[in-house]
Amino acid sequence: QWVYNILEKKAEADRIIHENPDPCDGFVLVPDFKWNQNQLDDLYLIALVHRRDIRSLRDLTAEHLPLLRNILVEGKEAVTKRFGVPGSQLRIYLHYQPSYYHLHVHFTALGYDAPGCSVERAHLLVDVIDNLEMDSIYYQKRALTFALRADELLLKQFQEAGRV
Repeated sequence: QWVYNILEKKAEADRIIHENPDPCDGFVLVPDFKWNQNQLDDLYLIALVHRRDIRSLRDLTAEHLPLLRNILVEGKEAVTKRFGVPGSQLRIYLHYQPSYYHLHVHFTALGYDAPGCSVERAHLLVDVIDNLEMDSIYYQKRALTFALRADELLLKQFQEAGRV
C-alpha cells in the first residue's frame, strides 16, 4: 500500500525527485528510507513504476523496454540535475528476489555498499535491458540464483519442499 500511496500522491508527494506520468512507461523517483539525504556518499533512491502488473524481474519482457529505458535515462538525468551526481557514479539495479512485489529500480551511489547490491541479488538495469534486447522472454527462461538469510520464510519453504 505504501507504493500505491506514493504513486497516487496520497503520501510523500513532496519527496518525489522526478516523475514520468505515463501510465505504461512512467515512474516516480523517490529517496529510499535508508537514505537521510544529508550526504551523497550513501545516496539511495527508488524508481517505482506506475504499472501495477509488473511484480518483479521475472515479469519483464521486451514489451517493457521503453519503460526500462525511461527509468535508466530519466533517472540518471534527474539525479544529476538534483544532486550533481553523474550517471557514471550510480549503481542502478533491480533485486531478485525483491523485498516487495511491485517493480522498482534502485539508484545508489557507486561507492556505497548498499544492502542487497551484491551479485547474488542485484541485476544491473543496463544488463536487464541488454538481455531483453537479445531475448524478449529472457527472464521467463533464465535460472536466477539468489541468496536468502537463514531467518527468511522463503528459505524455510524451500527447505520444507526439499529444494535446498
